[in-house]
Amino acid sequence: MPINFGIIGTNWITHSFIKGAQSTSKWNLAAVYSRKEETAKEFAARYEGQKIALYTSLSDLANDTNITTVYIASPNIMHYEQAKQMLSAGKNVIVEKPSCSTPDELDDLFKTAKEHGVTLIEAFRHIQEANFKILKNSIEKLGTIYGASITYAQYSSRYEKVLAGEVPNIFNLEMGGGALVDLGVYCVAAAIDLFGAPSDSQYFPVKIATGADGAGKLILMYPNFSVYLCHSKIYNSDTVNEIYGEKGTLVVPSITDVESVVWWDAKTKGREELAGGKEPVELNLKEEAAEFARVIEEGDREALSRYEKLSRDVLGVLWKARMDNGLVFAGGK
Repeated sequence: MPINFGIIGTNWITHSFIKGAQSTSKWNLAAVYSRKEETAKEFAARYEGQKIALYTSLSDLANDTNITTVYIASPNIMHYEQAKQMLSAGKNVIVEKPSCSTPDELDDLFKTAKEHGVTLIEAFRHIQEANFKILKNSIEKLGTIYGASITYAQYSSRYEKVLAGEVPNIFNLEMGGGALVDLGVYCVAAAIDLFGAPSDSQYFPVKIATGADGAGKLILMYPNFSVYLCHSKIYNSDTVNEIYGEKGTLVVPSITDVESVVWWDAKTKGREELAGGKEPVELNLKEEAAEFARVIEEGDREALSRYEKLSRDVLGVLWKARMDNGLVFAGGK
């Protein structure tokens, strides 16, 4: 039987998750929450022929016994309270990155999940991509690792609102916004999934008029190498991503929606394509949805433990970077 799930957050990424999830035949959209009934109706209307309950009350969603899992893609600052409420009601929760604002919040969510015998997973979609997994499995080809550079920089049309004197949520510290937690988190999660947690890190943000970071450079330090991360929502970059080693270099064109993985052999100077082809962009969350369904259905504690550690390690880096640079969210978070 498909997993009946509800959603909190009626934006484009929620539609992407639903499309990917339902294409696996493992998921069934059964509830939509929005503060406004009209918004919930408009969102659900895109899924004709499905029986979807509409809610304007989080308590009512939490009390719906037909819903076993809730996907949360609301503004960042709301993740903790909403996830806490759903977990406490005995729902599995998939929460979009970043999971929370602080390590203490994340600790509490994992504690609540364990107390109620349910699952909490943070949605780092890119690490579930087949080609990203090929990249990860190819690390051993490098021999001694010398370093890496990972970039994710896309100009946001919402920056134009900032230039016009407005404060959109994505650039609003009060809403948990900023480039680091929006795009930089993909770079951080990729690096930590590939190399583990760093021994230290240092962030160099580009602060914009709202007080948030519109871009930044983050250096992750490991005992014998460092990883350079670049992210931005105020400019574009076509820079490829590379991992450098004694025996060669691994190259990918982008750290999400990975189209190819190329191995450059230092000795022969030859190039070999290790991976090519990928899910269509409109289904770029299919792989993570399939994995999350598997983990929930099988109760795969080993996988859940890995994902929990990744979430903790990533948030630890984000938290340090923000606190070091005065990028404080609402409530001093």
